[in-house]
Amino acid sequence: MNIGTQQFWEHKYNSSNTFWDIGHISTPLKTYIDQLENRALKILVPGAGNSYEAEYLFRKGFKHVYVLDFARPPLLNFKKRVPDFPDAQLLHQDFFTLSMSFDLILEQAFFCALPPKSRPEYARKMQQLLSPAGKLAGLLFDFPLSDEGPPFGGSKEEYLEHFSPHFDILTMERCYNSIKPRSGRELFFILRPKK
Repeated sequence: MNIGTQQFWEHKYNSSNTFWDIGHISTPLKTYIDQLENRALKILVPGAGNSYEAEYLFRKGFKHVYVLDFARPPLLNFKKRVPDFPDAQLLHQDFFTLSMSFDLILEQAFFCALPPKSRPEYARKMQQLLSPAGKLAGLLFDFPLSDEGPPFGGSKEEYLEHFSPHFDILTMERCYNSIKPRSGRELFFILRPKK
């Protein structure tokens, strides 16, 4: 089954084959969100899965959060956990067809779930989706890229190659506060689009 299809990901959720789902927001993203002061930010969580990040943001008073996934089961799971979340902000569609603008996009295990050949397109699309002062922030896996996946790994050098044409690199460093199973295998990054 092709990993770039809705059917592939819906099968994963329907068969409970979601080993990447840690059941809560990851420590690095919680730490980052906790220092955000502007509750009016328009935020996207793409390829969100069960989106504990969006739940955390919403419960902290961020009301302009959008959750995107092209698999329906995780969006339904999210709505059960957060019934007061606006339906209009649950986006059941392909990320690459989205045409909106955001102040912040949070990356958590979406990039590494895409077929590696999609990485240049991901970088271009992220640049398009962000407002001029917007930011793309989150986590990337830091282990050798192979054909085995998802998740697919990569290196800081490879990521810089993809992102540098489209973004100013504000931060891209090894995570100091990863959860134990991911310790030493994650990079935290913040990028600002070149406009």
